[in-house]
Amino acid sequence: MPAPGNSQRRPFFVVLNRRSGSGDGGATEEAIRGALDATGHPYRLFCAKHPRHLGELAGQAVEAARAQGGAVVVAGGDGTINAVVQAVLPSGLPLGVLPQGTFNFFGRCHGLPEGDAGEGIRGLLGAQERPVQVGLVNDRVFLVNASLGLYPELLERREQDKRRFGRHRLVALLSGLRALLGSYPDLRLSLCEDGQWQVRRSTTLVVGNNRLQLESIGIPEADAVTRGALVGIVLPPLARWHMILTAIRGLSGHLGDVEKVDNFAFTELEVALPRRRELKLAIDGEIVRLPLPLRFRVAPQALRLLVPRNRSDR
Repeated sequence: MPAPGNSQRRPFFVVLNRRSGSGDGGATEEAIRGALDATGHPYRLFCAKHPRHLGELAGQAVEAARAQGGAVVVAGGDGTINAVVQAVLPSGLPLGVLPQGTFNFFGRCHGLPEGDAGEGIRGLLGAQERPVQVGLVNDRVFLVNASLGLYPELLERREQDKRRFGRHRLVALLSGLRALLGSYPDLRLSLCEDGQWQVRRSTTLVVGNNRLQLESIGIPEADAVTRGALVGIVLPPLARWHMILTAIRGLSGHLGDVEKVDNFAFTELEVALPRRRELKLAIDGEIVRLPLPLRFRVAPQALRLLVPRNRSDR
């Protein structure tokens, strides 16, 4: 088996989401094949024509990589990366990432080149490994964030608008602002941190695991995710004008300065809701339903991320 950190000869098993980013999966596939064929590097490509196929293909890629001493590579946005990490993390295999999404918080946080899949593949040849923290909510991994309440509703609206108007950051922004003009959930959350329970009214709970995203909205605890912790953000019920103002403060990088927003770092957090057995969550931009209670924690094993040499965290 190749030595740790040396990806020069180990085969790549590439999982590609054709619908990530601009949706031009054919061009992305051509760039990946061209870069690998030009170097003679061994590889096998698994192309998902629909996101629901990602889990199955990721499992196949993991089994092939394990059998041949290879590495898994994923091309897609944060949701696609999440689906592949769900399969890769328990295997202990190294993972290369080719960011192809709209925001690419995971890739940008680790200095990975965006968009150009050919450049990304070339950067993985001879890449070094970096251990990366992974968050868990129950048995589901998250790399950027996991949230409940208003945020999943906002994401569902955003995906509808993207399908109609295109996958662009401006569409995502305007969709989010439009969602703030609608109705808000009013949740009575039971939160347990370090054995202490408290009941909080909230419209949204966000648990972050990405320093770059947390810094971009102005959360002072952002660095905690580099020290083995996760960061919780609790947004209480607010008047509509106050909610819109809070969103604007977040977009301008000052959410942590809003008086009624509660931010805190933690290692384990349990969340329950009276008379509810399951809850809708947004995990790295994808909507799922999980049984209650929810248990947020850091995964005991780190992800073995392949990072191009001579790059550092942004």
